[in-house]
Amino acid sequence: MARVLVVEDELHLAEGLQFNLEAEGHEVEVLGDGALAAQRLASEGAPLDLVLLDVMLPGMSGFEVARRARAAGNFVPILMLTAKDEVADRVRGLEEGADDYLAKPFRLEELLARVRGLLRRRRWDGGLGESTAPREVRFGDVTVHFDRFEIATPRGTARITTREAGLLRALIDREGEAVTRGELLEEVWGLRPDTRTRVVDSFVVRLRRYVEPDPSRPRHIVSVRGHGYRFVR
Repeated sequence: MARVLVVEDELHLAEGLQFNLEAEGHEVEVLGDGALAAQRLASEGAPLDLVLLDVMLPGMSGFEVARRARAAGNFVPILMLTAKDEVADRVRGLEEGADDYLAKPFRLEELLARVRGLLRRRRWDGGLGESTAPREVRFGDVTVHFDRFEIATPRGTARITTREAGLLRALIDREGEAVTRGELLEEVWGLRPDTRTRVVDSFVVRLRRYVEPDPSRPRHIVSVRGHGYRFVR
């Protein structure tokens, strides 16, 4: 059983989501206001396993809720729901920290499949963590615990999001290779390789803050000019 927060101001949709998620065996909280959702995600209430977050909300947009949650160090998986299916909106949601994105109207079966996928990824039972991929990787003075979504260094321990873990895993799995931004967009975010976005670069900046002794002079996640990035142990 997982604890899921549904943030949706359309009452009938919120009730339908709650009913079907509870039928799946989950415990569900429902909020209809963005500002209240931001407060919940910043609070020390019962830990959440997943957030279904509408974009168009009273009080505060879903984009801003996600941004504030990530800035505050809350890395619960976020599935954004929106009536807009524009690539720009999807990219913005991912850049603000969402883990997945689903456009309305959606089929219930697809929503539940996305929910199961995010929860599996959180438990590191599937997706990027399945098969023989090691759950703990060490390089330099860094230890990455993929099963716990944590990076430990002499400077402390940091929690990372599923996308940050996915990006780091993708680079580590191709150690020494120059991996293009397009390849990373497709593998980690499920976007077309030619999508115009800086999301890969933004996430690399975040990862460098965790793993590099001096992020301005990276040793492990190295830029390959005009191409992408290379992981060096």
